[in-house]
Amino acid sequence: MEDATALKERIKKLQGLTVKLKLDLHDLTEELPVGWETIPDVAARCHQAYFDLAQARAELASAS
Repeated sequence: MEDATALKERIKKLQGLTVKLKLDLHDLTEELPVGWETIPDVAARCHQAYFDLAQARAELASAS
């Protein structure tokens, strides 16, 4: 398990990534039907990032 400082840094990076991926997903929906083929990939990356963020937050909460 990471220490609290490392977890907080990882959470900060994951939060930045989730914002970027959320915007990518939003941009994709705005451009539909162009790029519809990329929906599964963009959604999967967004889902994984939010999953990782939730997991890191849970680790930090249990470490406190």
